[in-house]
Amino acid sequence: MKIADLYIRVSTDEQADKGYSQRDQEERLRRYCVYHSIEIRNVIFEDHSAKTFNRPEWKKLILNLKKYKNRIDIVLFTKWDRFSRNTGDSYMMISILRKLGVEPQAIEQPLDMSIPESKLMLAFYLAQPEVDNDRRALNVFYGMRRARKEGRYMGLAPIGYQNKSHEDGRKYIAPKEPEASIIRWAYEELARGIFNTEQVLLQARQKGFTGAKSLFWVAMRNPVYCGKIFIPQFKDEESHFVKATHEAIISENLYYIVQDVLDGRKREQYAPKIIGDDKLPLRGFLICPKCGKLLTGSTSKGRHKYYSYYHCFGNCAHRFRAEPVNQLLLDELDQYIPQAEIKKLYAILIAETYYEQTKEIQLEKKQVLAQIKEYEQRLTNARDLIASRKIDEDDFRPMKSGYLEQINRLEKKLNTILNDTDDIEGLLNEGIERLLKLDEGCKKGDLGDMRGLIGRIYPDNLTYDGYKLRTGRVNEIVESIYLINKELGVNKKGQIRSHSDLSCKVGMAGFEPAASTSQMWRDTGLRYIPKGNAKVEF
Repeated sequence: MKIADLYIRVSTDEQADKGYSQRDQEERLRRYCVYHSIEIRNVIFEDHSAKTFNRPEWKKLILNLKKYKNRIDIVLFTKWDRFSRNTGDSYMMISILRKLGVEPQAIEQPLDMSIPESKLMLAFYLAQPEVDNDRRALNVFYGMRRARKEGRYMGLAPIGYQNKSHEDGRKYIAPKEPEASIIRWAYEELARGIFNTEQVLLQARQKGFTGAKSLFWVAMRNPVYCGKIFIPQFKDEESHFVKATHEAIISENLYYIVQDVLDGRKREQYAPKIIGDDKLPLRGFLICPKCGKLLTGSTSKGRHKYYSYYHCFGNCAHRFRAEPVNQLLLDELDQYIPQAEIKKLYAILIAETYYEQTKEIQLEKKQVLAQIKEYEQRLTNARDLIASRKIDEDDFRPMKSGYLEQINRLEKKLNTILNDTDDIEGLLNEGIERLLKLDEGCKKGDLGDMRGLIGRIYPDNLTYDGYKLRTGRVNEIVESIYLINKELGVNKKGQIRSHSDLSCKVGMAGFEPAASTSQMWRDTGLRYIPKGNAKVEF
């Protein structure tokens, strides 16, 4: 009497789609053994894909067969696709089993291997399941690629989104709070260029971000958040982006700014850390006047209290007390606090200065738009030529690829250019409101807020020479407020003096003197007019 092991395999997706059942297979195999007088030794149940033989229960079966070599004669299964769906692996496994004195056999597709022609049927039985798998995978691939081209995000939603379904069953992703707000905040914070990615991640975790560091990096690189879906290259079709159907969390312009920051193209300064002693807000912002290194800081315990110092490291022993320097910082910031009585004047003058300083950027933007239009026209002309059969498709393809590449490059460049702000008055009013609370924010704000404020006001690092704090550059808008305060002043009666010519005098530290307002209007065509033609009273 022959001895057999029964191998019963079913994967989860097959059981759901085709109705395969382990109990049904076992019943048929047992009935076959009874009819052919075969003794059953073991019944092996497997719930794993047949794409490879790297299956837990199958590996246990092979070890058992090697341990008890020549103890059994047959490994029975219902069909050859229960055995494997990989032709190459199947022939190798059949060879291994035969060396162990075991013959694999499918009861519903029986083969007499002593007949040479049976090998042809074996090849068919083994190849058919693999072909089915490949065809199914190809259909899924084309279906998912078509869905992506239509702007649909496929797969598990990234952090900040959640998977949802329409009434007709179509899947989509939608923003999920508070994760979406945290991702938006992280992008905005990275775009400012004040803190490095590690420090932004630490702040994001304090706000509720629970993902790993790698997940945060992936999120900061994912174009899905700006409403774009990436279509990878396939055959003759080049990789490209399409507009997504889901709601974007950030703007496309913000996305490209952050990519420049991450790639290092926007890193013009040392990115300070947030974590530190509240008594050392300038740690990471001060430069050693002796060796040029960035100063660190520490607090030591004295006889009666703790003392904080900014100091250098290595062979340089330069150091000084932190309290006087911190007080100098507060005194310096007082000069940049706008006067609440003339808030509207600040908005008008700074807006004029903004347009003057961004004149070259506006001209560059016009040039880039003109170049994009030119390449689009070239692409249209090339399509007309191929439609009229004046050029071959082989000549058209590289032309199309080159034009699309140039258009894509110019569009990315356009996104990195500072866009003209339609509601600049509203943004200025909001910014001035924050500056009005500058002193309060420095004295009562936490360390992260204060260091962020310092980084925004002073783009370059600071130097303390023992008497004053010095820096190479101050934020242009803040510098304008300082000049306005200095020019206006306050008389003894508390009334602000009138200076109607200030708009022609305000200039930026480190820049050439500003041109007159009328000259700026003639050069650029840009003019700032408050909403409702509001007048400023002095």
